[in-house]
Amino acid sequence: MIKKDTPGKEIRLILADDHAVVRSGTRQLLERQPDFNIVGEASDGSEAIEMTRRLKPDVVVMDVRMPRISGVEATRRIKAEMPEVNVLVMTAHDDDEYVFALLQAGANGYLLKTAEVDEFVQAIRLVASGQSALAPEITGKVVAQFTSGKSLPDVLASTQDNYDGLTERELSVLKLVGQGLSNKQIGKKLYISDRTVQAHLSNIFSKLGVSSRTEPYQQATK
Repeated sequence: MIKKDTPGKEIRLILADDHAVVRSGTRQLLERQPDFNIVGEASDGSEAIEMTRRLKPDVVVMDVRMPRISGVEATRRIKAEMPEVNVLVMTAHDDDEYVFALLQAGANGYLLKTAEVDEFVQAIRLVASGQSALAPEITGKVVAQFTSGKSLPDVLASTQDNYDGLTERELSVLKLVGQGLSNKQIGKKLYISDRTVQAHLSNIFSKLGVSSRTEPYQQATK
């Protein structure tokens, strides 16, 4: 049986997306969570920055491509001015240029709009608590770019030296991430919960030196 996250204190959210229909649908999904309080909606990056200054949310759910100011620049300004505010990127784009630009800007998490509702909810709670939350596709990009720029499967196949500190279970999780599996799919394959998968990923990031939010990603893209 998969253990679900237990709602804790209220999490104040701002939704930043230039599509009103998307914001409305997202609001309806998130309002089902008793601990989520959506305090504002922004239709572009400029509004997201101003609204964050005024409302001081716990998490800004940020789209990438928006008018006036992009999600990348909005994230950079929010994290520079208000580092206590967590930013979860929620987008359809997984291009390397967006991924690494947003992680360099300080985004706490990066999720794709193909994610399941449970994954989305869990990601919000993770970043609200100060942890990172990355979609499996993004995790693979980060680890591969940090290690050598090769694809993750190639890295895993070519050498074990960089992974001597990982447990057998962590290596299994990392390989499944490299195959593009979601946390839920990985959990089912390994007979563990989504939350345990996320815990393994956090340990992997820490052991590989990619656990903090900004510096390692900057190193990875140099």
